[in-house]
Amino acid sequence: MTPDAPPVILDFDDSVLPLAPNELRFDLQSWQESIRFGCTLREFARLRDFLSPMLPHEPGVTFLGSGDYHHVTVLLLDGQAVRNRAPVDLVVCDNHPDNMRYPFGIHCGSWIYHASLMEHVRHIHVVGISSSDIAGKHAWENRLTPLFQKKLTYWSVKQSARWLDVLGLSECRRNFSSPDALLSAFLPYLQRSRQVYLSLDKDVFHPEEARTNWDQGAFRREHVRSIIELCAKRLAGMDVCGEASAFRHAGWFKRFLSRLDGQETPDPSSLEAMRSAHQSLNQRILAWLEAGRR
Repeated sequence: MTPDAPPVILDFDDSVLPLAPNELRFDLQSWQESIRFGCTLREFARLRDFLSPMLPHEPGVTFLGSGDYHHVTVLLLDGQAVRNRAPVDLVVCDNHPDNMRYPFGIHCGSWIYHASLMEHVRHIHVVGISSSDIAGKHAWENRLTPLFQKKLTYWSVKQSARWLDVLGLSECRRNFSSPDALLSAFLPYLQRSRQVYLSLDKDVFHPEEARTNWDQGAFRREHVRSIIELCAKRLAGMDVCGEASAFRHAGWFKRFLSRLDGQETPDPSSLEAMRSAHQSLNQRILAWLEAGRR
């Protein structure tokens, strides 16, 4: 990733406020209904074909908007493969494993499986999981292929995922009592990675740090800052999602699924203040990245 590349905003939902005078902003709001939360693989391929010629060859940090668009990371990883065939470790800071079963295509909670199929993705670390998505009662919902292939590791806080031991996959789970303990164990792994693609969903943050549309984790700003600064000089790419966003799907099916997943819709009266707080946090993220490159 070129150090002086401008930030890129994929503007699906008008949630990312201005970040820099030289930012590159692409209006994708006509895609919001079809892509948000999830879509068919055919629709996802259409978005890929639309975006590919638009994006710069060496983009800066890409901001995706709501966490409902986290699956778009797969398209950015695909573009990274075209630019540079060197293997990457995918580090995902997220309160959820994003490795759940979704039979209707791809969605924001299932994209890790699709990323694991990419040859240039060497290993995937999902860091900061506090969600019950990896608890025993939800074990059947997790895609097992990336885990059996030893290509995916869950790094969690107070979510043990002991069901993986029964499957002989104990090495795929690392559970800790606190974010501090997790980072103490994870950062040495990160130091050994030659090239990293970093994907940050701000639902990994404690709600006091940033409020998102989803249930949230326990990370504080210093935890994410440590990760960004450590891998800054080895980044093949980076994206950020988790902005405050409100949207009512036209179709009943996505409305039903998003409610089933426990998604929260911010009060419209508080959106402006929430987005302003996210703007400040996004600018800090850019500053952490710059500090790590020095």
